[in-house]
Amino acid sequence: MSVNFGSKRVVTGAHYGLRDWMAQRATALLMALFTVVLLAQVLLTAGPITYAVWAGIFAAQWMKSLTLVVILAMLYHVWVGMRDIWMDYVKPVGVRLALHLFTMVWLIACAGWAIQALWRL
Repeated sequence: MSVNFGSKRVVTGAHYGLRDWMAQRATALLMALFTVVLLAQVLLTAGPITYAVWAGIFAAQWMKSLTLVVILAMLYHVWVGMRDIWMDYVKPVGVRLALHLFTMVWLIACAGWAIQALWRL
């Protein structure tokens, strides 16, 4: 029979570990694949890249959907990274909370702007 002295260790701070590490790698891979797809479309386009050509690349519904998924993946990727930076390097709780809130508001604003720009094409 074993005796348990003390309580189990409770980790605080940037404690999301493997799940967020894997999410960052998955979102980075998705963004890299999207970059390859977009680069292929740009390089395979004959002639100069005008606004009409650029809008044409994003006109297809599959490309808009893929871009939307990549925008959301990028937002999550940035959130995990910035959250970990604030938790690791900013010690005053009030300042850290303010930075977290600023980051959330900024990312939501960027998401709204990006989605609005994408759906206008």
